Amino acid sequence: MILLFSAAAGQSPQNQSRGEEWVRREEMIKTQLIARGITSARVLEAFQKVPRHRFVPDPYRRYAYADQPLPIGEGQTISQPYIVAYMTEILDIKPGEKVLEIGTGSGYQAAILSEMEALVYSVEINPVLSEMARKALAGTGYENLRLKTGDGYQGWPEHAPYDAVLVTCSPSAIPGPLKEQLAEGGRMIIPVGKQYTIQYLVLLEKKNGKIRQKNVLPVRFVPMVNEKGKNY
Repeated sequence: MILLFSAAAGQSPQNQSRGEEWVRREEMIKTQLIARGITSARVLEAFQKVPRHRFVPDPYRRYAYADQPLPIGEGQTISQPYIVAYMTEILDIKPGEKVLEIGTGSGYQAAILSEMEALVYSVEINPVLSEMARKALAGTGYENLRLKTGDGYQGWPEHAPYDAVLVTCSPSAIPGPLKEQLAEGGRMIIPVGKQYTIQYLVLLEKKNGKIRQKNVLPVRFVPMVNEKGKNY
């Protein structure tokens, strides 16, 4: 299933009133992002505009701006705000760049990327979560955002190459198809490591056709799985 979201006049998050949730986002940005070294004005602006609570299930919505990951169902989570910001900032995404996201989850990261004016292609293997993200994103007014239900290990080759790839689930090794779909000069951020072991965010860059990579941050992510639920 592929879904495309187009602009809806008057419904963009930029047009929302600056009420209680806006203030909560301001506090989140100051205490969780800026305090930890996130400096990109574009990233911080996106975090201010995107209503994170929209992407959190009702039982946990009051914790939407807390400094922690939260359950979103199907054994999955929405990542801690700082981790989302860190992964977004390190990719240095520019307006108009084509970005592949693997692991749509609740749709929050896709919304952040779309707010930064990227052309976003997001793949989610779990159909329940894919539908949840579709509903959360419906009516937001974000442009250039496409969702697909499928195996993220394979990427989305029809729209390759990508200027940036952002992966929100952890394989035991970096998938070959994702490397192949990275454009010259492209960047990828991906958590790598088996479940219940130390994982690292790995930053990759393709220069002169060669991949350079380095570990940048220890993390803990849910595993990347195939269509039978087996870990990659």
